[in-house]
Amino acid sequence: MIYSLRRKFILISTISVFLVLLVIFVILCVMNHMQLNHTMDTLADAIVSNDGVFPRNDKAGRPFPLGGGPHRDIITRETPFSTRFFTVWFEEDNRVSRVNRESVFAITEAQAREYAVDALERNRERGWISDYRFRVFQSDAGKAIVFVNGEMNRMMTSRFLLTAFLSLVGSGMAVLILIIMISKKAVYPVAESYEKQRQFITDANHELKTPLTLILSDLDIVEAEVGKNEWLDDMRIEGERMKTLINQLVTLSRMDEDKASLCLCPFDLGSAALDTVSEFQALAMEGKKDLKAKVEPSMEYCGDEGLIRRLLAILLDNAVKYCDDGGKIRVTAYKKRHPVILVENTYENAGNLELERLFDRFYRGDKSRTFDGSFGVGLSIARAIARNHRGDIAAYKKEGMIGFRVELK
Repeated sequence: MIYSLRRKFILISTISVFLVLLVIFVILCVMNHMQLNHTMDTLADAIVSNDGVFPRNDKAGRPFPLGGGPHRDIITRETPFSTRFFTVWFEEDNRVSRVNRESVFAITEAQAREYAVDALERNRERGWISDYRFRVFQSDAGKAIVFVNGEMNRMMTSRFLLTAFLSLVGSGMAVLILIIMISKKAVYPVAESYEKQRQFITDANHELKTPLTLILSDLDIVEAEVGKNEWLDDMRIEGERMKTLINQLVTLSRMDEDKASLCLCPFDLGSAALDTVSEFQALAMEGKKDLKAKVEPSMEYCGDEGLIRRLLAILLDNAVKYCDDGGKIRVTAYKKRHPVILVENTYENAGNLELERLFDRFYRGDKSRTFDGSFGVGLSIARAIARNHRGDIAAYKKEGMIGFRVELK
């Protein structure tokens, strides 16, 4: 149990850390994409402001750019000489009239015309075509499109994001190692509390069994001397109930403790199920309840046969006990990828049950019933048996029935 708790702590912590790192990386990607577009748009706007040619001086003849405005920190005095761009002008019928390729070498005039037609067909003011950021604008000579090369900016952005990704992955792995290292200390208070609880149950078993045995033995002596009477019978019944409860708690504690005590060997699960059902036939008939089983033959399974039979007995005992008078009990066992066992019974109050709480220790689903010797520990033991076999058990409701589904692996 403590190992499982530690593993869940590591899993939840790891998922949380990597989700945070993933969100950080996504934010970096979005911000870098926006910053890249902003930079390229600023360059394109500067070219558009000078009718398709990069300005080297402002209107007053001073070197471009001035010390402020939208060009600050993006355009410097060297930018006109390092920016690669070309501009395409159109006639009124959207035919290319001329191309300016003075500031670009890698694009031929035919490619420039092709890019321009493609950008025009997109019917957007701004966008990307290959490694070029374009902007459509209206010049003195008509409609035009400027294309600014962003290959270097994209490459720098990609390298930054790769570095950020590797850094985040490395940080995540380092945090994972730290989580694994501190997980033992993190679950230590729970482990200590659980160990004390388990030790208490074990000690209580030893401390209570001896006086209980003496009480029951003394009752036999008293009965032999004074004869039977209702007070002695009540004492015996309550003593036996206490003994049963102690044994059940010890069993549950040992099953939670480890899985090494399982006696694993192959056996026919179908035959075990049918044998257990036959043991409850007489009890079901006594309560006028219809108990039937549909079991797939030759279901070989490797597990602790004694514990599996006990699991089935707990479910059948629960079904017989809570089945409506004159109701039906159905047991189904089949194997697909893993063996599955279903135990269902009619129960008119099924809609009022809290299904998940049925497996809580000392929880009794129907509080209106009188005490019948059940302490609400049986289903907890059944779930522990299933989980010790790497499986699980779940409760469900359907059409006035309650059922339990056991899957073994």
